[in-house]
Amino acid sequence: MLVGGGIGGLAAATGLHRIGWDVTVLERAPRLEDAGAGISLAANGLRALDELGVGEAVREASRGQYSGGTRTPRGGRLTRMDGSALERAVGTPIMGIPRSTLHRLLRESLPADSLVNGCEAVEVEQTGPGTVQVSCTTGVLTADLVVAADGVGSALRSRLFPEHPGPVYSGSTVLRAITEHAVDLRTDFELTWGRGAEFGHIAFLDGRAEWHAVLNQPAGTRFADPLAELRRRFGTWHDPIPALLDATRPEGVLHHDVNELRTPLPSYTAGRIALLGDAAHAMTPNLGQGACQALEDAVTLAAALDAEPTVDAALTRYDVERRPRSQAVARAARQAGRMGQQLSHPLAVTLRNTAMRLTPSRVATRMILRHHAWTPPALN
Repeated sequence: MLVGGGIGGLAAATGLHRIGWDVTVLERAPRLEDAGAGISLAANGLRALDELGVGEAVREASRGQYSGGTRTPRGGRLTRMDGSALERAVGTPIMGIPRSTLHRLLRESLPADSLVNGCEAVEVEQTGPGTVQVSCTTGVLTADLVVAADGVGSALRSRLFPEHPGPVYSGSTVLRAITEHAVDLRTDFELTWGRGAEFGHIAFLDGRAEWHAVLNQPAGTRFADPLAELRRRFGTWHDPIPALLDATRPEGVLHHDVNELRTPLPSYTAGRIALLGDAAHAMTPNLGQGACQALEDAVTLAAALDAEPTVDAALTRYDVERRPRSQAVARAARQAGRMGQQLSHPLAVTLRNTAMRLTPSRVATRMILRHHAWTPPALN
């Protein structure tokens, strides 16, 4: 049984279904809608999707990120993206895709009757050596295994680890949207760093683009007119930033605070319950690895359950294999944010920009490969 119908939960359900398990996905929303903005999928995430059987379809719906890099608000170049070099190194460029499309492709890989909407899990308890009971708003269900993929604010994680402090605010809030129509873009992916602010875009296959704006703000900050506020803050930044904002409907702007699990969990399992994705290792988005790590979790869990003689042995293997890597990526993402978007002191920003301009592209590629060069276990 999977608790949470996001990308991580659907991916885990797909992996378990692929190895022959009967799966049920509990989702608290009345309808499992394909929503969200955009996502970048690195080689590790794409390889995980290949093992789940949806990699080809995802690639067909994605646009490769070959051009772009990092710039200053006036348009000065800090780094250049060499997607071809990355493709030579790991076999694929980073791919940009609407989150809704990825969500739909994962959902369609599952039997329609495996999805249960309008069912919020509020309690989980192991009631026997091989039985887990989930109490939902619609009743009580039992399963051989429960996978908690209920996000950064996971209710099940708080039940399993009541002493853990839970998620904390990273110091950044993010606004994002997908343009209403195609935009004339000269690059596939770009980040622009100002003082305590970032603006970036991901180009999609149909010519539209996802953009995001990250700001250093107190938690809970909201704007009466988000799009007007972004035009005030970013309207003088280099092209195509003003054009991206102009191509956006005001009601299409999403706004979320960036929360993370700064205190690592001591385990990703408790009895026959496994934590996965943001419920296990919610991280800042600065490396673009949040969804990719959830996809790694899903394949690793399915492979362990397929290979090990018992569920208990499989969950031990899952924890041993996933916890060190995902927590290391989370630490690296946090550090990238502190040295990137969150920097606001003028001298610190100048020193960072100088260092980035002087860093050879091959060195930057090697740094990226630390996270992208992951080989998934095979699913039979």
